[in-house]
Amino acid sequence: MTTTSKMTTTNNSLKNYLQAFSILLLFILTISFSAQASSSLSSETSKMSALEDKADEVQVGLYLDKACDFGSFEFMNGRASSSELIIDEPNEKFYRIQVNMNSPVDLKQYPFDQQRMDIILENKDKTIEQLKYIPLKAETGVDSDIAFTGWNIEGWKASSKKHEYSIYGESYSQYVFSLYISRLPLSSFFKTFLPIFFIVLLVLFSFILDPDKITTRLGMNGSSLVAAVMFHVSISNQLPPVGYLTFADKVMILTYFVLLISFIINILLLELQENKKTELVNKIHHYTEYSMFAIVPVIYVLFFMYFI
Repeated sequence: MTTTSKMTTTNNSLKNYLQAFSILLLFILTISFSAQASSSLSSETSKMSALEDKADEVQVGLYLDKACDFGSFEFMNGRASSSELIIDEPNEKFYRIQVNMNSPVDLKQYPFDQQRMDIILENKDKTIEQLKYIPLKAETGVDSDIAFTGWNIEGWKASSKKHEYSIYGESYSQYVFSLYISRLPLSSFFKTFLPIFFIVLLVLFSFILDPDKITTRLGMNGSSLVAAVMFHVSISNQLPPVGYLTFADKVMILTYFVLLISFIINILLLELQENKKTELVNKIHHYTEYSMFAIVPVIYVLFFMYFI
């Protein structure tokens, strides 16, 4: 088999793995809390009906059913882009609201990352002495029919906290609903690391070839390097720009290191062949022919155990 045919076979086998996958986040979330101001009590129920994750910005569809004036509240980690009053009764206001919310994303452990999505509400003009949010946890929860594609829902938390504005000497009460989600580990592993497995496997099989086929071995390594770079670019395009290395980036760096070692060994063999040092060439080939099938997997296993 020629180098060209190997490159073609490798690239064709990787086409199905170089497709960027997107996650559609569709779920319904129920939130309830009570607001205490003087002796009055008001309650609010919110449902998150749709969510799209793009970088750190989350688009949320909210249905608000309450007995208090919506104009007194604001989303501290986002802004309402539209608001529609569906029910306008003296004791009930039902709104449909589209909100653009900012939810910080930590991708250091991608594709095994866990995320926390917050909805933060705060009154615009009433300090904590005038109004304090008290979560009604008995009436708060996540709908059991939620289908969060590609993710596991680990749990939720409803709480209130004090938000201080030291420059003004004022404090306000905030209501925070947090939803904890994590990627499906098995699915994430196969989608992200299965192509890397075949790339590394191709490199390992190149060590089986006899030293007289050193150009073919170098061609296989070159094809693997091109495939690795293309796949790394595909992974990077699925993520927002971040100022740190994700776990997937670290795995790719390790893969580049394995490819570099393979290139060094093959170039060394080529140089020794040109210098007619056949005995040394055969000795190096003997030690690396099958030992690499044990050494490289052990390196990857130790890497996963250390960084996960």
